[in-house]
Amino acid sequence: MIKFGPSGNCESFYAEGYSGTEESAAFVKKRGLDCFEYSFGRGVRMSEDKAIAIGEAFQREGVEISAHAPYFVNFANPDDEMAAKSYGYVLDSGKMLKLMGGKRVVFHPAAQGKASREEAVSLTEDRLKILRDYIYLNDMRDLMFCPETMGKLAQIGTVEEVVRFCKVDPVYTPCVDFGHINAREQGSLRSVADYKSRLEYMIAELGYERMKHFHVHFSKIMYGAKGEIKHLTFEDTVYGPEFHPLAVALKELSLEPYIVSESAGTQAEDAAIMRDIYNSL
Repeated sequence: MIKFGPSGNCESFYAEGYSGTEESAAFVKKRGLDCFEYSFGRGVRMSEDKAIAIGEAFQREGVEISAHAPYFVNFANPDDEMAAKSYGYVLDSGKMLKLMGGKRVVFHPAAQGKASREEAVSLTEDRLKILRDYIYLNDMRDLMFCPETMGKLAQIGTVEEVVRFCKVDPVYTPCVDFGHINAREQGSLRSVADYKSRLEYMIAELGYERMKHFHVHFSKIMYGAKGEIKHLTFEDTVYGPEFHPLAVALKELSLEPYIVSESAGTQAEDAAIMRDIYNSL
């Protein structure tokens, strides 16, 4: 089943008097949404008891939870010691997510730095093989680890690069951030065909079964010459991308992803708009 939900708590969550993540499950469910992404963006600072309590709340409401690993992950860092920290960030996120009863860990692959593009991509690929070994050793192969397509030119994470990383092992599933792709490619996603061309490429490379329930981030994003600048809301009429042509593409390709809204402050509202657009087709 296709799922829709927010990334983190939106402004209306706090305006309505909610506060803790345990309450996010009921908030999301009340809006007819069925998933939620918890961000460990600034670090994995959560007790096991807290993770279990969050998981119990989401299980009661029947809402699926995923996690975003810390933003500092960089598998192209030339320093092996710093790369070791990135393994820890992803694995710690996976450990907490398992306690929360979730299945999907999203992570940013890397930054190019001073290396050539191919050097950075190749090093990231090698490090993801090592991460794969750690995932197996830590009994996390039942989770989906999702390298994300990135929005800035200096970041590693084009569609092609993410596909290459996912070929390392079936434990990796793409997180396709369509706002990032659109920002990186200067407004490239306009028509159903624009979306289908990316998705059909990924299906051809990874197989339909790998892609059927892939992970999606969606938001409108302001961009400039170097790519992504900032996330916007669906109220924006300048930048895009628009969700309707993606919804058509998903229907035509029989794909049922887990779709997370990353709008700036209106995540739950915009997730509901996406659900309604999809259901109207």
